[in-house]
Amino acid sequence: MSSQINIKNKKASYQYELLDTYTAGIQLTGTEIKSIRSGSVSFVDSFCVFKHNELWVKGIHIAEYSHGNIYNHDPKRDRKLLLNRKELTKISRKITEKGYTLVPVRLFINENGLAKLEISLAKGKRAFDKRESIKRKDMKRDIDRLRKDERY
Repeated sequence: MSSQINIKNKKASYQYELLDTYTAGIQLTGTEIKSIRSGSVSFVDSFCVFKHNELWVKGIHIAEYSHGNIYNHDPKRDRKLLLNRKELTKISRKITEKGYTLVPVRLFINENGLAKLEISLAKGKRAFDKRESIKRKDMKRDIDRLRKDERY
């Protein structure tokens, strides 16, 4: 069962310096997974937080399922992330350090049909870092254009 669902948080790499990446399962209801398969997900202002030694993701907007009934889900509810205890303790130690946070980077469906969330340990970029990444991206785009023009 191959799936084409691969939803990315494009602002994460712009606003944060991504350090470590983890793949976590995500606890969903029936209408949520159907909505994800239709591609109705938004990562605006989403982040991860620890509550009672469990990792939760806040702010991911999964739109209500169009054919849902009275049991349709709440689009902005907090969702539990599924990681093993060893990974959770490692992440919680790193988050307590100054300036680190956990941000969701990518939501995808694996080969078994399960929804997975890729989260990344990140450190916030300053304004000059953001300008530097924009310059690098522009230079790469210009080089690619020149290479394309040379081929023709």
